Amino acid sequence: MKRLLFVLSLAVTAVAHAEIVDQTLGNGMRVIVKTDRRAPVAVSQVWYRAGSMDESYGTTGVAHVLEHMMFKGTPDVPAGEFSRRIAAAGGRENAFTSRDHTAYFQTLQKDRLELALKLEADRMVNLVLSGDEFAKEIQVVMEERRLRTEDSAQGRLYEGLMASAFQTHPYRHPVIGWMDDLKNMSVDDARAWYQRWYTPNNATLVVAGDVDPAQVFAWARQYFGPLAARAIPPRKPQREPEQNGARQVTVKAPAKLPVVALAWQAPSLAEPEKDSDPYALEILAGVLDGHASARLNQSLVREKRLATEASAGYDAVSRGPALFMVDATPAEGHTVAELEAALKQEIARIVKDGVDEKELARVKAQVLSSQVYQQDSLFYQAMLIGEWTTAGLDYRARDIRFRKLKEVTAEQVRAVAAKYLVDSTLTVAQLDPQPLDSNKPAKRGFGGRHAN
Repeated sequence: MKRLLFVLSLAVTAVAHAEIVDQTLGNGMRVIVKTDRRAPVAVSQVWYRAGSMDESYGTTGVAHVLEHMMFKGTPDVPAGEFSRRIAAAGGRENAFTSRDHTAYFQTLQKDRLELALKLEADRMVNLVLSGDEFAKEIQVVMEERRLRTEDSAQGRLYEGLMASAFQTHPYRHPVIGWMDDLKNMSVDDARAWYQRWYTPNNATLVVAGDVDPAQVFAWARQYFGPLAARAIPPRKPQREPEQNGARQVTVKAPAKLPVVALAWQAPSLAEPEKDSDPYALEILAGVLDGHASARLNQSLVREKRLATEASAGYDAVSRGPALFMVDATPAEGHTVAELEAALKQEIARIVKDGVDEKELARVKAQVLSSQVYQQDSLFYQAMLIGEWTTAGLDYRARDIRFRKLKEVTAEQVRAVAAKYLVDSTLTVAQLDPQPLDSNKPAKRGFGGRHAN
């Protein structure tokens, strides 16, 4: 196992040390280029440090709505023409909005990269926001919300969990927005958001692929360089008050099966070199989930047959606070109360008995190998850089993260379970299934990231 960890370390280091260079344009826009010459392809991503956490009460969902409107044209590029030009060049494009950021991306042959940069620079400052187009697109977004949340039991459960786990922090709001806010949103709200956040000094361009960095920087200066920077509104600290007791929420929705989800308040990564708990929490999530022999699957699904499925998750990279989450669906003849108790027992077992070295090595290999596989994708290479940068972290610290994950000890895993997975910071959400409407097919919901 140590040999495998060593090989994985070499693999990640080789890709991580591929040429990455960055410059900041005169208007404050950051440009980061990572070369990867395995295929004649380039990925372009423009990241804006503006997501749903920057929204105000009454206009939730506006970040995602503006993402949709960014495809509605400029004076030089009519509505729909952006996508047509990228497709005509043999490329693919899309966008996504999260709590922390909004990003737009294209994948093209390397000799067509200039087209993507030119089009992105144009819509950064010249977007046409018409009332007619907005009226049509807001209906699309509301229908998207109906499909993802209103008609999705798990979407509603997740939404209820987040709204309970966070009492004041804007992470409590769904990225797609509350329906009432969408119904009352105007094109002026979208225009105000665009004018507030869509400025070069609030954006990062990430390019990865078989490219010449000097040429990419030249194009960036040509197309983005002339764009005027604007003052970015000050971002006031948004801290969630300390939680001092367990919270419970029950969501009633048409569904075939109940679900129970547990979420604990947890730290996000702030100082990659100094921090240790976020890395131990990542390994803890791997102990509980991520492979067939992980504890939740082995104990609750295969041995005790209490659950049909069980999972755990934790994301250390974010602008705001994090949650450590586990969820499960009870097997026939078992209740969510039984399953909640069993999930807590698995946590308690780690706190009491810890993790043996053989299991720890296996989990580390699993977690670290996922990092290696991500590097096979140009898109994810660029995405990792963009996520770290917009979260306020140095993308170069990804090497530190890999080393720190390798250094996590069994005692650190036990200690973070004891420190963070406690009742005083716990929120429990239960899905109470109601009779299904035979006229509506069941849909599975999903939470934080919304693609255009």
